[in-house]
Amino acid sequence: MPVNMAVESSPCGRRSPGPHAVAVVDGRGGRPIRREIRRLLVDLCIAALAGVLTAAPAGRAAETRADATGAEGSATAPPAAERAGDAAEAEWLAALRHSADALQWSDEAVRHDWRLQHRPGSAACRILDPNDAVVREGSREECAAAFAALERSGAVPAVRGPVVIVLHGLGEGRRSMRPLVDYLRRNLDATVLSFGYASTSAGIEDHGRALAAVVAGLPAADGVSFVGHSLGNIVVRRWMGLAQGDDLARVRRMVMLGPPNQGSELARTVAKIGPLASFSNGAARELVLDWQRVSRDLAVPPCPFGIVAGGKGDDRGYSLLLAGDDDAVVRVDETRLPGAGDFLILPVHHAAMMRHAGVQRATAAFLETGRFDAAAAP
Repeated sequence: MPVNMAVESSPCGRRSPGPHAVAVVDGRGGRPIRREIRRLLVDLCIAALAGVLTAAPAGRAAETRADATGAEGSATAPPAAERAGDAAEAEWLAALRHSADALQWSDEAVRHDWRLQHRPGSAACRILDPNDAVVREGSREECAAAFAALERSGAVPAVRGPVVIVLHGLGEGRRSMRPLVDYLRRNLDATVLSFGYASTSAGIEDHGRALAAVVAGLPAADGVSFVGHSLGNIVVRRWMGLAQGDDLARVRRMVMLGPPNQGSELARTVAKIGPLASFSNGAARELVLDWQRVSRDLAVPPCPFGIVAGGKGDDRGYSLLLAGDDDAVVRVDETRLPGAGDFLILPVHHAAMMRHAGVQRATAAFLETGRFDAAAAP
């Protein structure tokens, strides 16, 4: 049974009637927005093909569908089991809503886990606290003034010393990078920030400019390093192509995780699927249809950088669709970029890199020393 998409005007995003309805709340009004829902579905399909969305909890769909379609008069599950099933479904729906939200907002200022965000294609802005709760909504000017007031009051602490900015990939959000962010915060003497961007709602140029605003808002940072996953590396390279010499001089090191530095064979495969290619948006569309144009504007990092590729170390890799070694999404050869200070292949799938212990250790080692630690090997 397909999952129904419904739009509600409820400010708390309660589920509409029906066992599988998903509430999508539009901040601009309560009327159905079929075109935006269609775009969201296409974006999620593209992200799923890229292997970057996590699956629903095992057995959730089968269990809830069985509950919804069971014959009248059949025995019901014990109350405890029903509550567990409802909790699992609620968790899955919350994750889906967060994924949808992440595709619509980009950071423009980040102070620790406080952030000022803008919704591409609109004048809407908002401020999120460290729990991702919205504390202010309004125009860019209103939210910028409110953010500045929070900084002056000390509620939003300043960022000083070495900084590491972590970027997620296509169709993902900041939460996908949390395992790596938490590891780096525990193991580095640096402030680790997570940069979120609406990957499928705006182009790579727009994301590069949003990153520029974030970097410019950290004047007290004593050097800035980057860790990118997949598309996040392309965003950093675009920012580097836009940045002035003074900003580039602040960059210390960069670690690239599964970067499509030479384009993506998988994206070219998606381009052959007419409906997906036609309705794809933002950076997803650029990867699918405009890579030759986009690649001309990507800078080679002027700082020491290292690349971690996922693969089996053979000529087969994890995907039957890709030629040569690969991480199920990006081919090892596609990650390479001349000038890299170090290169490492680990047996890990693309979507699992941020959770892989070897990747985490290698990332921390390169940020500290400019080389991948041999201890990164499993």
